[in-house]
Amino acid sequence: MISYNNLWKVMKEKGISQYALIKKYNISPAQITRLKRNESVSTHTIEMFCKILDCEVEDIMKYIRDDEV
Repeated sequence: MISYNNLWKVMKEKGISQYALIKKYNISPAQITRLKRNESVSTHTIEMFCKILDCEVEDIMKYIRDDEV
């Protein structure tokens, strides 16, 4: 499973809210919902978040083995 829990921490550190993602960066609310639920998103979406947050992929997502869930 891919976890996006670190994404929310990075957003808080960078001072970027979900509202800003939607209004300023045109991220769809549906994509934010998918990330909150740790559902699959495209690499394009991950790339957009890395650009917005000026971070690396591993800063916002983590692989968790099925036996660790």
